[in-house]
Amino acid sequence: MITLSLAAVLMSLQSPAAPPPVLDKPLSTESKALLRCSAAFAMVAHGQENGNEAALKWPDLKTRGREFFVRSLAQLMDDTGLDRDGISQLVSAEAQTLWDEGQVEAIMPSCLLMLEGSKI
Repeated sequence: MITLSLAAVLMSLQSPAAPPPVLDKPLSTESKALLRCSAAFAMVAHGQENGNEAALKWPDLKTRGREFFVRSLAQLMDDTGLDRDGISQLVSAEAQTLWDEGQVEAIMPSCLLMLEGSKI
């Protein structure tokens, strides 16, 4: 799952993203935070792998960030009933929003707190 979803996140930043799937009910605040931080961790981890200076200032997210990503998206699949494609669209749309609004830097401190609280 991580390969498929991580690839979807990164590809969404290079091409127009499909609209996110329509959900039966709005995401909870916790689910929104999981989605947002998962997208941010994927983006930062990718930047770190490519030597991006802005990404390298954050703690290494290769292992812990990816594990958070996998667990969070699995939880979102359970919570929403979406399949892998639906979750990929959801996280891709979130990543695109973070990219377009330049919000990764602003949300990383709270996402890192969430990561610490997760015990991953």
